[in-house]
Amino acid sequence: MKSKHIPQRTCVACRQVREKKNLIRLVCTPDGIVAVDISAKKPGRGAYLCPKKDCWQVVLRKGKIGLISRLEHALRTRLRNNNLQVLIEYGNNLSEES
Repeated sequence: MKSKHIPQRTCVACRQVREKKNLIRLVCTPDGIVAVDISAKKPGRGAYLCPKKDCWQVVLRKGKIGLISRLEHALRTRLRNNNLQVLIEYGNNLSEES
């Protein structure tokens, strides 16, 4: 009997491959806003993060090369300050380890 295919995705921050259902999807909507996609079905370019505070802090930190974060690179967009604050607050509400 064939086993069912389980979709896997890579966390943008820690680069760990995990089951898609165990990651949080961020999506860049057509109007350029980055949002948390709980359903993982919204249209737009997506990136996945572990549900750990550490991964969120890494990915929302500005990088050295051109001051672009890993998330901005993955989503091919620039985060607006108000949008960045919403994502930081969401990340701060997560646990340290998952």
